[in-house]
Amino acid sequence: MPADATPISIRLLSHRDSIPEITGLLHRAYAGQVKMGLQPLAGRQDDETTRRRCYAGECYLAVERDAAHHIGERIVGIILFHEEEADQGPPWFQNSFVDSFSQFAVDPDIQGRGMGRLLLEKAEQRASECGARELGLSMAEPDSALMEFYLKRGYRFIEFWQWPYTNYRSAILSKTL
Repeated sequence: MPADATPISIRLLSHRDSIPEITGLLHRAYAGQVKMGLQPLAGRQDDETTRRRCYAGECYLAVERDAAHHIGERIVGIILFHEEEADQGPPWFQNSFVDSFSQFAVDPDIQGRGMGRLLLEKAEQRASECGARELGLSMAEPDSALMEFYLKRGYRFIEFWQWPYTNYRSAILSKTL
């Protein structure tokens, strides 16, 4: 790591973490999909929805030490492992050997620095530790750049799914662990 690089760590969500900060991060990270005319939940959810979702699974944060401003940590990424949803998920997620992640985002200002890779590795590690043989995800089918991101990391297409709270068809992807 270069001398001027800011240290990044991955840790579990704490009750001290700012839900409004996380909501803002999600809105910034999903702004590209919103600009495409899509309505991803993470791109429009309010703080209460963020809170409910963050505590409906294992929520991991990528945080950087903000030494320049002496304010402690700044949340720069998030991934939600094993979210328990009220809505029935895709058939692939119902398999006992599959676990999943959701609400995955990295601050657009620092994308390309490896935060997404670190967060995905954490979710993959947790899935393996929990006995899963596959790690699945749901993504907006129209977002071809995001699809390419996942395919390059070993994920493959499984099926399509329509969530009741989005205006697009989702592609369900999975990776063998």
